[in-house]
This record gives sequence, C-alpha cells and structure tokens, in this order.
Amino acid sequence: MKGVQLSKIVEEFQLEVLRSAPDYQSRLVTTEELIRPGLPLHGYFEHFNQERLQVIGRVEMSYLLGMAQEERQDRLDQFFQFDMPALIISRGMEPLPELMAAAEKYDRTVLRSQLPTAELISSVITYLASELAPSITRHGVLLEVYGEGLLLRGESGVGKSETAIELVKRGHRLIADDAVEIKRTDTHTLIGTAPELIRHYIELRGIGVVDVQRLFGMSAIKKEQEIDMVVNLEQWRDDAMYDRLGADDLYTTILDVKLPSLTIPVKPGRNLAIIIEVAAMNNRQKKMGYNAALEFTRQINAHFEQAMNEEKKP
Repeated sequence: MKGVQLSKIVEEFQLEVLRSAPDYQSRLVTTEELIRPGLPLHGYFEHFNQERLQVIGRVEMSYLLGMAQEERQDRLDQFFQFDMPALIISRGMEPLPELMAAAEKYDRTVLRSQLPTAELISSVITYLASELAPSITRHGVLLEVYGEGLLLRGESGVGKSETAIELVKRGHRLIADDAVEIKRTDTHTLIGTAPELIRHYIELRGIGVVDVQRLFGMSAIKKEQEIDMVVNLEQWRDDAMYDRLGADDLYTTILDVKLPSLTIPVKPGRNLAIIIEVAAMNNRQKKMGYNAALEFTRQINAHFEQAMNEEKKP
C-alpha cells in the first residue's frame, strides 16, 4: 500500500514529537484525510477511521477541559485504543496529563504543531494529496514550452533528447529526460517530474550524459510541470497519412486523464524545435477558445457556399 512515512511528515511541517511509538520511523500514513475527533471524544466511535491522522484543536481541547477528570480519562482511554498513526495538537497547546498518560498506556505517537488548526489541516491534506496521488513512470521527455507542458514520446533514437536540447537553447525549460514520473493530482490534472537520480541530466547520443543545469543555468530547468499535451514523434513513412488540417481532436489517456495529442513525423530537414513551439502556441490558442483549423474550414465552406449561390443567380 502506498503511503508517506510519518517521520517525513514531521520533518516537512516541523512538528514537535511529544511522544513516539516504537513504529514511529516506519509508520506509513496511507490516506490524505485528517480528522478532528469531536464525536469520538464524545464517545461515538461508529465509522471511526483509525488510519487517519487525528488533530486536536482549541475546540476539542476546551471540550476535554470541560469534562470531569474521570470522564476525561475514560474517553481518552477509549480514543487511544485505536491504532492511529499519530495525534497532532495544534496551536502549540500543552497536552493534558490524561492525554499523555493514555498515549503512554497504548503506545501512541503524539505530535505538536505551532500552526492554527485550519491551516495545519489544509497544509497537511494538500501535501498528502500530492504524495499519495496515483502515479506512473513513462518513457519520454517533458518540457515547458511557452508555459505549456509538452510530453515528447517516441521510440528510442527518434530525436526526443536532441529536440529537447534545441528547445532549451531557445529559452524553454527541461523537466525530465528519458523517464517521466507522472501523478494525477485531481480529476483533470497530471503533474510530471523527473526521478531524483536523473534530474537535470539529458543523454545525447555521440556525446553522452550532460548536466543541463550547469550548461545552460538555472533558468533552463524546472522541477515539475503540469502536462498539457502529448507530442508523439515517429519516423516519416511515405505510406502513412498525416493530418494536414488539424481539425480532428486526438487524445491520449494517461491515468484516466485525456490529454490532447498530435503526431509529428520526423525526417531530415524538418526543424522539430520550431514545429513543437508552434504546437505549444496553437494548443494555448485552443484552450483560449480559438481553433485555427476550424476557422479555416469555416472560411472555406463560406467561400464555396457563396460561389454556389452566385452560380444559381440568373
């Protein structure tokens, strides 16, 4: 099961460890949802999800303080019987002695944050949603061209990396070469990045591996990018029929997300970098509501319709 180590969350949000369970370093958080346990502290544990991080804020702390000591200890004992990843106390509040005693009794992890409760929950949910998002790795090159995230795909040796270097020289940015890690962060959004081991590197046949960041500077690279379009590069085939108008919308589906795609045939003499720049700008225009191919078709149809009407006149 995919998860995020609890210790990584503690480091990311600078949480204070008030008490750590034996499995603190290896414990995985497997859901992005956090819960404020108001109902459980009232004694209602139906549908209680113990896999979630639990957060106690000012309201929950005030509710506990309003209880008699014996009742408070009993409720906290019931609460900590569940094998939760951790309890986080927000706003830097001091933990109640009964809370720490119950955590010690059942060997649970208790953490503390200085952040307000709502800000803490929002930040952790956003972080976990990204870390736990469905992901795959695909062969290709990911670039940012005029603000558009373009995933170049094609067989090895077709010229993806060489085209990427030319685009970087023209002022665009490299995200990943050879292997692209793709995450679906929501229903319609894919984010691509490079594996840590090969980040900023690109392989050019005949030269070898080069460091794009050192050769072209920080402005030539980017850590991650939303993928807006898939560009398939393939060797030119004389017997193939290539789209010359662009009126048909084609798509590639990755992680159940449909992305606009196009196929560019490769042969000597074609400047792929310029072609891909135009493809990126054309995709932006389409997203803004203007489709050149459809407008051209409309004008052609209007021209022929006018010509036919002229012929029908006596």
